[in-house]
Amino acid sequence: MSKSSFKIYKVLYPLSWIYAGITSVRNKLFDWGKLQSKSFNIPIICIGNLSVGGTGKTPHAEYIVQLLYKEFAIAVLSRGYKRKTKGYVLSNDESTVKEIGDEPYQIKSKFPTIRVAVDENRCHGIEQLLLLNSPKIDVILLDDAYQHRYVNAGLNILLTDYHRLFCDDKVIPAGRLRESSSGKQRAQIVIVTKCPINLQPEECNIITQKLNLFPHQQLYFSAFQYGDLQVAFPKSSNINAKEIANLGNWDVLLVTGIASPKPLIDMLSKQVKHLETLSFSDHHNFNLEDMEDITRAFNKLKSNNRIIITTEKDATRLCVHPNLSEELKPYIYIQPIEVKILQNQQDIFNQQIISYVRKNSRNSSFFKSKDA
Repeated sequence: MSKSSFKIYKVLYPLSWIYAGITSVRNKLFDWGKLQSKSFNIPIICIGNLSVGGTGKTPHAEYIVQLLYKEFAIAVLSRGYKRKTKGYVLSNDESTVKEIGDEPYQIKSKFPTIRVAVDENRCHGIEQLLLLNSPKIDVILLDDAYQHRYVNAGLNILLTDYHRLFCDDKVIPAGRLRESSSGKQRAQIVIVTKCPINLQPEECNIITQKLNLFPHQQLYFSAFQYGDLQVAFPKSSNINAKEIANLGNWDVLLVTGIASPKPLIDMLSKQVKHLETLSFSDHHNFNLEDMEDITRAFNKLKSNNRIIITTEKDATRLCVHPNLSEELKPYIYIQPIEVKILQNQQDIFNQQIISYVRKNSRNSSFFKSKDA
């Protein structure tokens, strides 16, 4: 495995020790029952991480939704980071990014038949979702709720970035961990994300030893796969889909507002004729000046074969922006990101998720007879 290149700020260790101590006391209060976790009579899957962003939670949440939604009535509950609303909001076909946040909006757009809700108070959000009928919800997926211990999730999935394993990191502000790496003990499943697609078994063994998980914890490795580019504005575009299939003939402006754009940059740099990038902070709210910068950067591309590529999450904010130039719309394409479970473990992972939901479903007796 290549040597980690991320920074640890040793001068900030004292502040990290204080922060780690505070989070440790909080976790102990939950462990001892001084702070109460609430259980619900429904399968609840929590997906999250120990670090601050950038591990691929949304693509992995979408993988689980894709796995379950045809058989179960699934709901996704998020806090709706950077939304302009407060409290519980159940999305509908008219919901906007400002109302529910970019990641819930993305999930709702891709899976319009499922329930997607946001609430800072996850317990309250779950209670509201359980009041819904036609159909009643079978399973709830909590997005980015690993530290929200007021909910006792039945299945905790912990993600860690291949390039920044939690065992190599430190608590903020010296590193990027929200809590000590000992928090790994709450997870039933740990996934090392953003791995090379050709990850070798020897490297898996090294990482397994470094993570030092408990016997009851299942470890998986996943990689990102990039799907075919999608036209952002089909009615405006006049570029033939076959033309865009071979990016080797195109100059590309990549616009991102995600935590870790490097894998996408690395992938495109190998495929396109010429690549320029504009990288903003995660969940960045584009303003007028940003839109003008994007227009200028695009117009600097010399080739007649030129396009703009952005991510699915960024498209939820960029493509609805009131200051997006009409002249740019025909040239904007969206890069889908999909998850692949590596080491021939995809069927094992899928079965672990499905089995948990079936076993803990309110209709578990039906599923037992169905499997018999």
